[in-house]
Amino acid sequence: MAGAEKVTIGFAGGQAVEVRLAEAKLKELRKALDNANGWADLETEDGAVSLDLRQVVFLRSAAPGKGIGFSG
Repeated sequence: MAGAEKVTIGFAGGQAVEVRLAEAKLKELRKALDNANGWADLETEDGAVSLDLRQVVFLRSAAPGKGIGFSG
């Protein structure tokens, strides 16, 4: 996934999972959380993750860092 962001998804019990998502998938997840009704499958860089949206209490995202080297 080009331009994937590192996203931490936090749950009500205190657990968290870290995934890498494309910007469009992150927007879809945020929209799904508006209705937080049941389960949703999320396609990540590492495969599919099933989430109980009713248990998600936070999202933290970080844009990919700049690499060292030449661009040109």
